[in-house]
Amino acid sequence: MSAFPYRLVATDLDGTLLRSDESVSDRTRAALAAVTAAGAAHIVVTGRAVPWTRHILEDLGYEGLAVCGQGAQVYHAGERRLLTSVTLDRQLAGLALSKVEAEVGPLALAASRDGLDGEVLVGPGYRVQEGPLPVHAFEDPTDLWSAPLNKVYIQHPTLSDDELTRVARETVGSLVDIVVAGPGIVEILPLGLSKATGLSLAARRLGAKAAETIAFGDMPNDIPMFGWAGHGVAMDNAHEELKAVADEVTSSNEEDGIAVVLERLLGL
Repeated sequence: MSAFPYRLVATDLDGTLLRSDESVSDRTRAALAAVTAAGAAHIVVTGRAVPWTRHILEDLGYEGLAVCGQGAQVYHAGERRLLTSVTLDRQLAGLALSKVEAEVGPLALAASRDGLDGEVLVGPGYRVQEGPLPVHAFEDPTDLWSAPLNKVYIQHPTLSDDELTRVARETVGSLVDIVVAGPGIVEILPLGLSKATGLSLAARRLGAKAAETIAFGDMPNDIPMFGWAGHGVAMDNAHEELKAVADEVTSSNEEDGIAVVLERLLGL
């Protein structure tokens, strides 16, 4: 086995490390174990907030740092505590929403509350992906703003994710950030927040530099992370915007794309 050329391996979860059934294959687990045995650290960098990430980390036996909530949260899995947390200015987010709705009409809304046990709130008409994690329905719009939030999710009845993102960025891009994080998942975030900001904070704690980092992802919200990391690898199933800025494209998340690259770098 050759020396591994990176000190930090950053992986997104959905569409990247996880297969469609939210499992991690034995091959990918073995590749990550070989990387850590070679002296590198594996760090999860996900758009999911901590409550929607914790069960996956526990399944992996993961005890290190994880970047959650699109960079808003740096979480210490072993100690089960938040090291950093950034919240969305709710007044600013409300203003941004009103401006976007003035352009495209009513939006369906959801939101992720801050904290280790922050709830995911879902409003009328918002299409939720099936999964094992709970969501909490709300009818009164004031409930959305009643506690600190990491992000707001928006959906439009007819516009595609890319179309909605484009219009929202053109309309309120100076107030908040808008990202596509997955199919049907368009998010409003604090301006300047990204996976890159969270990853850079975590990397500093781990003593790793950007040039020593290889990152894997599949969606446009991974673009800032690729811009920060020394090497960015897009999955074969990735969004075309991410593939356009990637240093290489590997196999899909269903075909052990992460393991394919790590095994090559390890000389396995």
